[in-house]
Amino acid sequence: MDGSNLPEVRSTCAYCGVGCGVLLRPDGAGGLTVRGDPDHPANFGRLCSKGTALGETVGLGHRLLTPRAFGRNVGWDNALQLVADRFRETIAAHGPDSVAFYVSGQLLTEDYYVANKLMKGFIGSANIDTNSRLCMASTVAGHKRAFGTDTVPGTYEDLDQADLVVLVGSNLAWCHPVLYQRVLAARQARGTRIVVIDPRRTASCDQADLHLALNPGSDVALFNGLLTEIHRRGAVDPDFVRLTSGLEAALETAGNDQISETGLPAEKLAAFFDLWINTPRVVTVFSQGVNQSSSGTDKVNAILNSHLATGRIGRPGMGPFSVTGQPNAMGGREVGGLANTLACHLDIENADHRAAVQAYWQAPAIPQSPGLKAVDMFRAVEDGQIKALWIIHTNPAATMPEADRVSRAIAACSFTVVSDLTLNTDTARLADVVLPAAGWAEKNGTVTNSDRTISRQRAVLQSPGQARPDWDILAEVGRRMGWKTAFDYASPAEIFREYAAMSQIAAQFGKDFDISGFSEIDEAGYAELEPTRWPLGRKGAGGRFFGGGHFFHSDRKARIVPVAHRRPAALPGPKYPFVMNTGRTRDQWHTMTRTGLSARLSAHLAEPFVDIHPQDAAREGISSADLVEVTSPTGRGIFRARITQDVRIGHVFAPIHWTAETAPSGRVDMLVPGTTDPISGQPESKATPVSISLMQAPWYAFAVSRNPLTPSVAYRATVRTDNGYRTELADHARIKNWEQTAREWFALTDADAVTAGDPARGSFRIALSQNGCLQAALFVSPRPLPLMRDYLASMPDIPPAQFLTGRAPADAKDTGPIICACFGVGLKTIVDAISCGKAISVDAIGAALSAGTNCGSCRPELGALIDRYSPDAADNLSLQLQGGVA
Repeated sequence: MDGSNLPEVRSTCAYCGVGCGVLLRPDGAGGLTVRGDPDHPANFGRLCSKGTALGETVGLGHRLLTPRAFGRNVGWDNALQLVADRFRETIAAHGPDSVAFYVSGQLLTEDYYVANKLMKGFIGSANIDTNSRLCMASTVAGHKRAFGTDTVPGTYEDLDQADLVVLVGSNLAWCHPVLYQRVLAARQARGTRIVVIDPRRTASCDQADLHLALNPGSDVALFNGLLTEIHRRGAVDPDFVRLTSGLEAALETAGNDQISETGLPAEKLAAFFDLWINTPRVVTVFSQGVNQSSSGTDKVNAILNSHLATGRIGRPGMGPFSVTGQPNAMGGREVGGLANTLACHLDIENADHRAAVQAYWQAPAIPQSPGLKAVDMFRAVEDGQIKALWIIHTNPAATMPEADRVSRAIAACSFTVVSDLTLNTDTARLADVVLPAAGWAEKNGTVTNSDRTISRQRAVLQSPGQARPDWDILAEVGRRMGWKTAFDYASPAEIFREYAAMSQIAAQFGKDFDISGFSEIDEAGYAELEPTRWPLGRKGAGGRFFGGGHFFHSDRKARIVPVAHRRPAALPGPKYPFVMNTGRTRDQWHTMTRTGLSARLSAHLAEPFVDIHPQDAAREGISSADLVEVTSPTGRGIFRARITQDVRIGHVFAPIHWTAETAPSGRVDMLVPGTTDPISGQPESKATPVSISLMQAPWYAFAVSRNPLTPSVAYRATVRTDNGYRTELADHARIKNWEQTAREWFALTDADAVTAGDPARGSFRIALSQNGCLQAALFVSPRPLPLMRDYLASMPDIPPAQFLTGRAPADAKDTGPIICACFGVGLKTIVDAISCGKAISVDAIGAALSAGTNCGSCRPELGALIDRYSPDAADNLSLQLQGGVA
C-alpha cells in the first residue's frame, strides 16, 4: 500500500534526552519515513544518525506478538491474572518489600506514573527503581543538595547564548549531536569557546579550544581548584552569595584539596581558570563522565558550587546543565520513578509529603523510607529478599554492573516478569512471564527532555499482534490486585490530567515541579499538545530557574556544599594495571535492541572494541585488529583492539552496547564492579581496574550469511547487514574439518560448496549456495583477515570463486566502512575524493558527498581522514580500515 498520501504525524525521537521532534509518515505497510520537525524547539528539524534511521528499526521480525508464561504462548487474561496473583500472594506471605519493579527511561510519563502509583501507593513499597539510576542519579542527588529539589536551571537557548561551553564527562558530539551542533553554531555566530574535560580525546575535542585530559575521577579536585581561584581573584558575586549558604566551609574544604590529583599541567589549569573566570556567560554541560562515579554526587556539587559562587545561574547563556541519556529520564525523575523519591519532586522522607500523596491517591499505604536502589535491588533478588520482580523495557542482565551476577540472580528469582517488545534480550530469556508491549511509534503519551520540555509521543503505527501499552498493562494488573477504582484509566490523557493536578500539591509545598495548568486538559487538547517547558502552573509558564535566587530549601537559599576529592573506589595495581573507561559509540543505542535493526547504523563500528594507547599495545605485544582479553575482578571479555592516542597511557576505553545476543564475550558490564556512590547509589562505570592481554587463537574467521550465525566459540560478534548478517569469530580450539563445521554452523548441510585456501596452514574459504544463490561464506585464517568486509557483507551477485578472493572485482563499487551514517557514505568513497583533490576540507567533502552535513557527528572523522591520507593513500588502507573492524 502506498502511504505517500498519508499525513505526517508529529512525535518525539526514541533515543537520547535531547528530545528531538520528528515527523513520521506511515507507508501503509508497517514502515515509516522519518524527518526532523522544523518547528520543535529542541532540534528545529535536525536529527542525528540514529534519529534519521528510526524508520529502519520498525517491523515485525523481532517482535513478541503474544504473552508467554513458562515458555508457552498464553492469552492476556491468563498472563495478567498470573502476574496479579503471584504478586498478591508474595506480598501476603512476605510483605510488600518482597516485590520490586525495575523500569526504564524508555517508558512514557503516563506509564511511569501508573507504575509508581501501583508500587508506592497501593503495594506500599518503594522498591521501584529505574535504569536512570545508572545514568543520572548523581545529578538528582546533587541538585537536591544544592537547590532543595531536582531542578535543571537552564534551557537549550543558553547553549546558543553562551560565550564559553565547558563539556565535563560529556562526548556531546556523539551522544547528543543535535545539541553539539547548536554549540558549534554559537561558535560560528558569536565566537563561543569550547573546553572539553575528559580523560580521553573524543569527537567533542575536534572543535575545542582546550582539552583537559584529567585523571579519572578527579573532577572534584579540578572544580575545587576553580572555586579556590574564583575566591582568590575576587570573582565571587557577593550579592548572589547572600542567596546561598555554605561558601566559607566549601572554600575551606576546597583549599585542602590537591590540584595535582588531576594530573594536569599548570599551564592548562591556568588557561581553564582564566577562560572560566573571565567569561561571565559560561554553561557547564555535564553527563555520564560525572555521574557514573563513586563520587558522582560530589562531582555534581563541585560544578554547581562554582556557578553559585559567581551567580552564573538562571540567566541567559550561563548555568550548570545536566544532559540526560534517555528520552524520558527526566519524566521518570519527575514522576517519582526512583526508589528514593515521590511523584512531582516530593520527598519520601517527608511525612507531610507522604500524607498528601496518600490522600490524593486515596491509597492504602505509602512507604515511609526509600526503597532499594538498582544495585542493591538485584542483590536483594540474589539473596531471596525480593521474590517477585517486574522488569519493564530494560535489559539489566546486560547493563547492570556485575552483569553475570545479576543474570544469575534474575534466573534464580522465584517469579520474574518482563515487559518488552522482543524475546531477544539477555533479560527476557530469563523471565517466567514475558508480556508484549507496544513500542515507539505505537504509543501515545508524553516525554520530558533535558531542558524540561514536555513533548507528545504519538502513535503512528498499529501495535502488532496482541501488544499493549505499558500503562494499560500496569493498570489492569492493579485492578486485578483489587484496586479497581484507582486504576480505572481509559486513556493516557486521563492519566496525564491526574498527574498534572497532583503537581499542584508540590506547588503548594513550595516545590519546583508544577504542570497544574494541564490539570483540565481534555482529549482534544492532549491530542494537540505542543512542546511545553515546565513549570506551567495555573498562572502561566516559566523559563529558567534561580536567576534571582528563590531556591527550594526551607530558608529559600541554595547550599554551596563542601566536597573533597576522593579517588575512584578501586585503583589499578600489579594484577589489574589499566583503568577501563566505558561509554557509547556514535551510531548505537544502549544494547542495540533498536539500533541493531538498522544495517546502516551497524556498519560504522561493527564489533566490540577496546581502545589502547600505542605504547601499552607495544608493551603487551598487541597490534591493530588483534583480539585482546580484558579481565577485571568480576569478569573477562574479548574485544577487537584499536590502537589510538585518544586514550592515555595506562587507560583503555570500551563501548557498552554488545550483549549475549550480538557478542557474548564483548559485554562490558560483566567487567564493571557494583561499586556505587554512597549518596546517589549510582555505579562507578568509568574507572574499572583491568588487565589486557593478546588472545592466543589458532584461527580467526569472518562470515556472511542470510541468517544469523550463533556457534559456541570464544569470540563471536554479529551485526545485521542489508542482505543478512556479518560475523567475526575466533576460538582457542582447533577445527579439523572446516567444510563440515561451516555447513553445521550455517545449517546448510546440502548446499553447493566452492572452497579455496590451504587448510594445512590454517587458511580456508568456503561459499555455500542454493539454487545458484549465495547463502553463506566463511573466511578462515591463522591471523585477523585483510578482507573487503563491507563489500562482502553486501553478498553481491558474483561467482563464488570471485567472492572467495575477498576483494571486489575491478569494476565493482566498494565504498568501504560507513563513516557518515546519515547518508551512508563509506570510507573509500571519502578517501577517493580526498586523494584526487576533489575534497580537501570537511566542508568540501560535504559539498561533494553530503557527508557531515546532517548531524555533523562524523565531521571529526572526516577531518582526521583529510589529515591522514595523502593523494595516493587510497591504495594503501590499513587492515583496520580495510576490514571495517571496530
